[in-house]
Order: sequence, then C-alpha cells, then structure tokens
Amino acid sequence: MAVTLGEEIMLLSLDDESGAAKDRQSAGWAVAGGILLDLVMAGRVSVNAERIRITDSTPTGTSLLDGRLEQLAAWAARSSKPRKVTDWLTKDHSKAVSATIDSLRERGLVAEEQRKVLGLFPVKRYPEADSSTERELRERLTAVVLHDAAPDDRTAGLVALIHSAKLHRLAFPDVPRKQLAPRMTEIAEGQWAGDSIREAIRNMQAAMVAVTVATTVVVAG
Repeated sequence: MAVTLGEEIMLLSLDDESGAAKDRQSAGWAVAGGILLDLVMAGRVSVNAERIRITDSTPTGTSLLDGRLEQLAAWAARSSKPRKVTDWLTKDHSKAVSATIDSLRERGLVAEEQRKVLGLFPVKRYPEADSSTERELRERLTAVVLHDAAPDDRTAGLVALIHSAKLHRLAFPDVPRKQLAPRMTEIAEGQWAGDSIREAIRNMQAAMVAVTVATTVVVAG
C-alpha cells in the first residue's frame, strides 16, 4: 500500500529521534490538505472554485483516506451548497494529524513513546522506527526540486503543499528558502498534471495560504 501525501508530510514533520512534531500547526494544515488532494487523485473528491464536492463515496482501499472520506461526506451532506476547502481544513486538521500518525504506527514507520515534560506532564512522541520510506521521500524531493527531475502528479502536489504551507525547512533543512522557492513555484504551477489535478492543486494552495495566514494573525494577536 503506497504511503499517502498526508503521511509523507507527517514523516517530514516528526523528528526522527525525539518524535516531536516540528512546525506542528502548518504541518497539520498540510497533512489535511494532502489527504484531500489524495482523494482528488483517487477520483473521490473534486476541488474547484475553492469548493469541495464528493464525486464518489466508495472506499479507496486505503484506511486513512477512507476514514477521512467518510467524515468529509457526512460533513458535506449537512449543507445544501458545496463546502469551502478552508472550512474543511479548519475543521479536520487536528483529527487528520491524529489519524495520520495512527496510520504511520500501523505501517511500522514510527513508534509511540510516552514521555514527561519537565518530569510532570505526560506527552506522546513518535520517533522513527523504519527510515526507508522517509529516505526515499527525501531523495525524490531532492531529485525534483534541486536537480530538476520531472515530477509525477503526486510529487508535484506534495511540493505545492510544502511550498504553500511554508514547510521548506522540513523538506530541505540545509537549503535556504530563497534558493528553493523559484523551482517549487515552477513545479506547483507547471503542466505536469492533468487539468483537474492542476485545478485542485491551485485551490489547495490558495486554501493553505489562507489558513496559515489566518493562523499567523491569530497567534500574533
């Protein structure tokens, strides 16, 4: 079973040794966005004009995607009009992160550890248990972003999500953002994917920018 876009973003966010999530808020939005984009690519959802429509409610066979699809379909059914992408990301991002971490645990890619902060407060951490998937992911991103390899649809979508959520340092911790931005913009806006996927990627980018900017304003306030 292929690793999903949401799982790939979560792997980039989780520190390999400590298991703590880096850039937790922005990564959470991107995880939820990755799941939604995977559902678009699976033909279960369409995203256009910044609205979500369920096109096929049958299971994909991937438990992470099917769980979120079921929740999305139930939420969408409670409105007579197509729902906004930003509203779904706002509603689902924390649950999407939890579901994604559970999926990574089930795959054996991360372990769960209970620790205490300041010796008092119990927290859960998820250090890496199997490095092979993340290593392949980083090699693929390096080839596409730093060495100009042609991306497939999923990798183009992943790059677009990373770029719009400003998660550059998770994917490329040793490369300045200004060095990455032109190529990542080119990939996100390029002609790699079909029309429907390109439209979904553009809408997902707009939604990611909207929710991350809104979150930054609230935190700053």
